[in-house]
Amino acid sequence: MKTIAVKQFLPTDFQTTEAIKTLRTNLIFSGESVRAVALTSFSASEGKSTISFQLAASLAESGKRVLLIDADLRKSVLMNRLKVRERVDGLSHYLSGLANANELLNETDLPGFYIMFAGARVPNSAELLGGENFKRLITALKDVFDYIIVDAAPLGLVIDAAVIAAALDGAILVIDATNNSYKQERKIQKQLEKSGSKILGVVLNRVDYKRDSYYGKAYGYGYGEHSK
Repeated sequence: MKTIAVKQFLPTDFQTTEAIKTLRTNLIFSGESVRAVALTSFSASEGKSTISFQLAASLAESGKRVLLIDADLRKSVLMNRLKVRERVDGLSHYLSGLANANELLNETDLPGFYIMFAGARVPNSAELLGGENFKRLITALKDVFDYIIVDAAPLGLVIDAAVIAAALDGAILVIDATNNSYKQERKIQKQLEKSGSKILGVVLNRVDYKRDSYYGKAYGYGYGEHSK
């Protein structure tokens, strides 16, 4: 496959860029043992795929060798957002024993940044992600990459993210500041805790700075993307 153009999709406004850099710094300060991390949310459209991409790219810009894995085997959006039109094998092909991991690593136009797409949709994603193949994959990739960022399916809809997080070093929750509830966030927190996953923190997304400047200053810069 040809090199994937990703630079055109990176944020350019100052506040978003600084917020992502702060998130990157917080992740790095989590320690050398935290290198493979899942991002999930309660529902779709809270921004987890965008933040996963931006965090992985920011780590690469800081000189790290980074792999972004699209692990939403049910409803992936990454290929469409990056405007990849050709057929590309991905994670589901590896987990099903149909492809070698090295064949699925796609280079980008950002040095040090690689992507593994989700691949074909499968009816048994939780079983595949919870199998030994996924654990072996992460272990092997840690020998190649400094950081592995995994974009997981929304945990409020399917159990996949909890299964994934159990095999990683931790998980980050993405919360839409404009549309969330305490009960929803407690639900996914408990599911991650039951899986034995370490919750590293929360990204509060789509903070409206104009409506509440104090809230924006206190949380937006430290915890992720927001609306302009």
